[in-house]
Amino acid sequence: MKITEIIILFFTVLMLIPSLASATRFDRWWIRGFDFPRIQICFLVGIMILASVLYYDFSETWHYIATVALILSLGYQFKHIYPYTYLAKKQVMQYKGSDTDCLVSVLVSNILTKNRSYQKFIDLVRDRDPDIFLTLESDKKWEKALEELEVDYKYTKKVPQDNRYGMHLYSKIKLEETEVKYLVQDDIPSIHTYFRLDEKSRIHLHCLHPKPPSPSESKTSTNRDAELLMLGRDIKTSEEGVLVIGDLNDVAWSRTTRLFQKMSGLLDPRIGRGFFNTFHADYWLLRWPLDHVFHTNDFTLVDIARERNIGSDHFPMYIKLNYEPRAEILQDEPDAGKEEKEWAQEKIEDANPRKKEV
Repeated sequence: MKITEIIILFFTVLMLIPSLASATRFDRWWIRGFDFPRIQICFLVGIMILASVLYYDFSETWHYIATVALILSLGYQFKHIYPYTYLAKKQVMQYKGSDTDCLVSVLVSNILTKNRSYQKFIDLVRDRDPDIFLTLESDKKWEKALEELEVDYKYTKKVPQDNRYGMHLYSKIKLEETEVKYLVQDDIPSIHTYFRLDEKSRIHLHCLHPKPPSPSESKTSTNRDAELLMLGRDIKTSEEGVLVIGDLNDVAWSRTTRLFQKMSGLLDPRIGRGFFNTFHADYWLLRWPLDHVFHTNDFTLVDIARERNIGSDHFPMYIKLNYEPRAEILQDEPDAGKEEKEWAQEKIEDANPRKKEV
């Protein structure tokens, strides 16, 4: 073997590891971590395919095996990110009407606890003027800084924490039956509330920020997965409009998030419209979509955007939706199969979910 072939073979094996690892159901952090950079992996595998074609003379059987393995790996990775490209069919219809009675706009932002660029975020809120906004990783200092916005946002739920899992919800629309729940861990809150767009329609809003699988946070993805899947399981029985927003610490194309969609029947407005990569704001080569807005099929999309940098490691996400019950006829809900539901239940049981509410 030539030295060039050895080098290419080495990197070929290296590039096959992410696909082989992420195809498993093991939940160790270093395995689930391969779910995140699928865009980057596609690019690197593509480079290796090009190198193989240019430098192999295909006189050896292993030349073909290595190249075909790379092509299969590229296909596997691209299959996951394809729905979030402009080539895919849009899952949520674009609203083209002029009626503004049932519009709702939402801004979601992981502001980063140590970020003290308060004014950048306040300016964004004033510019976008959302009906509802949610901050994640917010502590008492952020709570104090945001007090000036309460003139317009009279309805709030504040859960300041110093462990990077605090959250604050602000709304111009009256909130009803607001609860803070700790679904899986005592120090990881989630907010659950209702609001009305008119006298007939009541929307159930869920705000989440589970722990990610990482060596500094959680050695496995079990608790994160369980929090998402528990909510997905419970939403399916709801007959009301639903919004789920937050930093889910999971990418849109992971097995868990896709199963969450199937179990809940919620739609993803990014499908067919782009990646909307919100993390990491400081490294443009290492970005993926961590911040999400999912909704029931009785909404159509008016606007969706990744917002400007506010000094955090996340970009904020903005979305405006139109509540349109007749859209249910035209927009298909995802649905989970028996095997997927069984796997979800195993995840939930493994996490030992808690019942604490405040």
